[in-house]
Amino acid sequence: MYTIIGAGIGGLTTALVFEKLNIKYQLFEKAKGPNALGAGIWLAPNALQVMEFAGVLDTVTKVGNVVNRITLANQKLKPLADSSQLPAKEKYGFSTLAIHRAKLQLALIQSIPKEKIHWNKAFKFFKEEQDALTIAFQDGSTIKSKYLIAADGIDSKVRAQLFPKSKIRYSGQTCWRGVMQHPLPLEFKDRGIEMWGKGIRFGLSQLSETETSWFAVKNSKAFQKDDKTVLKNKLTFYFKEFHPLVNELINKTEINHILRNDITDLKPIKSWQKGNICLIGDAAHATTPNMGQGGAQAIEDAYYLGKLIAKHPNKNNFEQFEKKRFKRVNSIVKQSWFTGKIANLNTGTAIRNAIFSTIPKKMIDRNMYSVYDLKD
Repeated sequence: MYTIIGAGIGGLTTALVFEKLNIKYQLFEKAKGPNALGAGIWLAPNALQVMEFAGVLDTVTKVGNVVNRITLANQKLKPLADSSQLPAKEKYGFSTLAIHRAKLQLALIQSIPKEKIHWNKAFKFFKEEQDALTIAFQDGSTIKSKYLIAADGIDSKVRAQLFPKSKIRYSGQTCWRGVMQHPLPLEFKDRGIEMWGKGIRFGLSQLSETETSWFAVKNSKAFQKDDKTVLKNKLTFYFKEFHPLVNELINKTEINHILRNDITDLKPIKSWQKGNICLIGDAAHATTPNMGQGGAQAIEDAYYLGKLIAKHPNKNNFEQFEKKRFKRVNSIVKQSWFTGKIANLNTGTAIRNAIFSTIPKKMIDRNMYSVYDLKD
């Protein structure tokens, strides 16, 4: 049996793929139940192909909003790179989907048998024995399992025990994420937009008929705290030179729907697996959100791991999984880190913008398709 730790996007998708392929598993999550907090996330065509394979595409699509155009712009919303997603839709069957993380989580949970998800089960440690792993939880309970799959996020407790020298990196940027309980003006409904300024940027997309997600990124020291009584005033001051839509979104968002997190990733580690234990998703390769691929790569992990196990059910497939995924994922982690640095430049922004505005559309599309391709 496979024990999955963590009911985030990676863990839930793994459970769904295993369900589809008749692979025995149990899923354990530290939270007491589904979490309604969070902000928006993009599911690119590579992620949606896995959702279709797992049989949940319609369920997920119903609670999201289709993005048919992605615009990178300057702070006044003048496009630097404008990419239609319709060619991607023709090629893969989907464009990008913007969705609230909580709605995505709930949609995935509802498609998994209740008896296979165990809530309020915080992982404590594992112990390797001759014929099985003993997995202990904070409540004092233990289970025996042949294999352990850690999908417990960037702060993975499993990774901390398996690879104690792994390190989380701070990007030098902090991010506010908000969900406004209003739709965008009609002209922006099917667009994902990111605006770059000096040491600061802002992105937005509609999530549903009644919700819009936005994010604001600023160069900052780590571990800073907000005074919520003045937070909106600070944010509107930071973005006073941006297109008026930016501060309109900030002002229309309830203060309790604005979350702050420093942007971090996992410094790439040499291996994601050891013995009968394997890390997936953010536990293995947490990435900065600059390419919209963090969740998608966790979803891809679930797909490829499940297919390998189904093809070779009587062997340990973790090393082969790592070989198949390692180069692609680390390339995306590296590219995302670099993109974040370019996006938040404090100087040379005019040159940066001029360069991006002259990149041929064919080159942009080629890079996009290389990320969207899902190859068996």
